[in-house]
Amino acid sequence: MKLITTLLLISFVAQGQQTYEVSGQVTSEKKSLPFANVYLESSSKGIMTDSNGNYKLTKIEPGTYTIIASFAGYRTQQQKFTITDKNKTLHFNLDNEALDEIVITGTRTEKRKTDSPVIVNLINSQTLEQVVATDLSDGLRFQPGLRVETNCQTCNYTQIRMNGLQGGYSQILVNGRPIFSPLTGLYGLEQIPVNMIERIEVVRGGVSALYGSSAIGGTVNVITKIPKQNNYSVGYTFESIDGDATQNITNGNATVVSKDYNSGANFFVSNRKRTAYDANGDNFSELPELKDNSFGVNAFYLPTENSKLELSLSSLFEYRYGGEIVDKPAYLAQQSEERYHHVLMASLDYQINFNDDKSALILYYGGQRTDRDHYTGIIPDDSFDQQAFFADPPYGTSEVTTHQGGAQINQKIDDFIVGKTVLTAGTEFVYDAVFDEITAYNYLINQTTRNLGVFVQNDWDISEALNFLSGFRIDKHNLVDHAILSPRLSLLYKLKKNAQFRLGWGTGFRAPQAFDTDLHITFAGGGVSRITLADDLFEERSNSYTASINYDNATEHFIAGFTLEGFYTQLRDAFYQAPMGEDAFGQRFEKRNGSDATVKGFTLEARANFDYVFEVEAGFTLQSSLFDEAVENIIGLESKREFLRTPDDYGYATLTYTPTKKFNLSANFVYTGQMDIAHFAGEDTGQNVDEYYKTPSFTELSLRAGYNFDITRVSTNLEVFGGIKNITNSYQDDFDIGKNRDSNYVYGPRAPRSVFVGLKIKSL
Repeated sequence: MKLITTLLLISFVAQGQQTYEVSGQVTSEKKSLPFANVYLESSSKGIMTDSNGNYKLTKIEPGTYTIIASFAGYRTQQQKFTITDKNKTLHFNLDNEALDEIVITGTRTEKRKTDSPVIVNLINSQTLEQVVATDLSDGLRFQPGLRVETNCQTCNYTQIRMNGLQGGYSQILVNGRPIFSPLTGLYGLEQIPVNMIERIEVVRGGVSALYGSSAIGGTVNVITKIPKQNNYSVGYTFESIDGDATQNITNGNATVVSKDYNSGANFFVSNRKRTAYDANGDNFSELPELKDNSFGVNAFYLPTENSKLELSLSSLFEYRYGGEIVDKPAYLAQQSEERYHHVLMASLDYQINFNDDKSALILYYGGQRTDRDHYTGIIPDDSFDQQAFFADPPYGTSEVTTHQGGAQINQKIDDFIVGKTVLTAGTEFVYDAVFDEITAYNYLINQTTRNLGVFVQNDWDISEALNFLSGFRIDKHNLVDHAILSPRLSLLYKLKKNAQFRLGWGTGFRAPQAFDTDLHITFAGGGVSRITLADDLFEERSNSYTASINYDNATEHFIAGFTLEGFYTQLRDAFYQAPMGEDAFGQRFEKRNGSDATVKGFTLEARANFDYVFEVEAGFTLQSSLFDEAVENIIGLESKREFLRTPDDYGYATLTYTPTKKFNLSANFVYTGQMDIAHFAGEDTGQNVDEYYKTPSFTELSLRAGYNFDITRVSTNLEVFGGIKNITNSYQDDFDIGKNRDSNYVYGPRAPRSVFVGLKIKSL
C-alpha cells in the first residue's frame, strides 16, 4: 500500500510540475529589432520577436539554460540563466556589426562573413540608394574586382567583367538560382530594378564551384526583398541627361506581415521611361529609348516552427529602341534596333529543420520565361537592295525557357574528428531552351541544354581559428561528351578576431552553348555582325587560385579595415571569336577553341566607418588577361595576346557623410583604365581604316544629397534628394556617326553628365 501511495505521489508531482516563462526585448542602439531570432541552445524552443522587438518563451521547466538572440547584420548574443521558482526577464542589445553580416553564397549555407572560407562581398539596399543606382547594373559598379561595361552603341546591352573575365564567365543568380538565362543576360542587368533587391552577394573567382558551369569568373547572387515588418515606400526620380534627354523613375514597395509572424509578403512595382540621347548630333542615339514596367512579390509562410516556404514571382517588361531617332516604325529608320521583352521569373523554396536543428532539407525550384520580338536592320543604299529589304525587313522572335529543380541537405556534426562540421550534399537539374530567329538574315539558334549536377561539401571548423572547406561538383551537360568533376578547396585561418587569411583553389568549365553575351548581333561597317559556333567546339576548362588577407579593427567609435586578394586563373582551350570575313549581310565570326589563357592580378579593398557619421569604401584592381598564343580579331590586322575590352586597372570609391538623422551626403567615383578595342571601318562614319585603338582612362564622379522630414502624425518619413552624376562629364567623345557606324566601338562611362531630383515617402 505504501508503494502504491508513493508511486501515485510521484506521478502527481510530475504531472503538476510548474513551468515558467522567459521574456524580454531585443534592441540595438535604443531601437527595437522586430523579427529577431530568440531561442534556447540545444532545444527546439525558439521564437521571432514581434514588431516592438518583444519575445516570450513559455513552458520552460526549472533548470539552467543558454538563451541566444540573433539578427542578420548584428552580432549574436547569448546569456546563461537558471530558472528555479519564478519567470525570467532577459533583454538583449545587439551591436550593429556591419563587417560581420550573414552571407549564404560562398557555401550555400548561412555563415558570417568573417567565418566564411570564401570571401563574400555585399551590396545592400542602402548602398544602392546612396550611389543612385537605377538598376542592377548600376549597383554592381561599386564592387571590388567588378566592372560593368556597355557593349553596343545602338542597343546598350551591358555585361559584368569579374577578375578580368567577360560576362559569360560569371554566374548570375536570383535568390541562389541560375534562372538568369543567356538571353536575359544580355539585357537583364538593366531590367532588374533596385527596389526589387534586398542585397547582392558577390563571390569573385572560381573557388565557388558549387554553382556549376559559368561560375569561373565568379558568382553574383541577387537576393530579393525580404518581408520583415509592415511598411511601405514610394519614390520618384526625375533625371535630365546632358540637357538633351530625360528619365522618369517611379518605384513602390509594400510589406504585409501577419500578427503571428508566420507569413508575410513584399510587393514591388517599378516604372521607368527614358528618352533617347544623341551625343554627337548625327540624329542616331548613344543611349536608347527605354520603357520598363516591373512588378512582383516575395513571400514566406511558416507551416511549422521548424519549416519555411518562400515564394518569389516577378514580371519584367521592357521596350528598347536605339538607332536613328525617328517617329516611325523601326524598319523605316536608316539603322535601328528595337526590342520588346516579356520576362517572367519565379522561385519556390521549402526548408525543414529537424534533429534539434542539426539537420535541414531544402527543396527548390526556379524558372523563367522570356518572349522577345525584335528588329535589327540597316536600310541599304542600293535601290534594288532596298526593295528586297522592305519586302522582308529583318524582324525576329525569341523564346527562352529555363527550369531548375533540386534538393539540398545540410547536416551539422558537433563531434567530427576534431572540432565540428556541416556536411552539405545535393543534386539539381537545369534545363534551358533557346529559340532565336531572324529569317531575313537566315539566322537561327534553336538549342536546348540540359545539365544534371551533384555536389558535396564539407565545411569543417577544426577550431575557432581554423576552417577547412572541401567539396566537389559533378556535372553532366548534354553538349559535353563526358561528366565533368569540379573540386574545390578553401582554407581559413583567423588570427584573433581582427584578421583572416584565406587560400582557395577550384576548377570549372564552360559548355559550348549558344547565345552567350558574345553572340549578340551588332552593327559594323554598314552590315550586321553575327557569331556562330564552330562544328568541333568543345568545353573550356579552368583552374582558379586565390589568396587573401582580411583585417578589421573596431573601437567604440571607429571601424577600419582592408582586404588584399590575389587571383590566378588558367583557361584551357579558351574560347575566342575568329573573324570569317563578310557575306551579303555583314561581318561573320566563329566561336572557336584557342590556346590556353591566363588571367591574374590582385584586388585591394579599404573601408572605414566613424560612428556611422562618415563611411568610406574603396576597391582597386590590377590585372592582366593574356592568351598564350596571339589570336586574330580583324582580318588584316596583327594578332594579339591581350584580351580586348579588358583594362589592366580599374576601381571605385564611395563616401557617405551623415551628420544628423535628417541630412545625408554621399559621393562616389568609378575609374576605368586604358584598354585595347577593335574598331571596324564604315563609310561616312568618321573612321575609314580598320584598327586597334587604346582608349583613354576615365574617372566618373557623382554626388547625392538628401534631407529627411519626419511626419509623426501619420508615421511617415519624407526624403527630398538631388544630385549630379558624372560631374565632370567624363564621357566618350569619338563615337562613330551615321547608319554605318561600328556599334561595338563604345567604351567609358555609361552616360554623360546628368542632374537628378526626387523624393521618397516611407513609413517610420
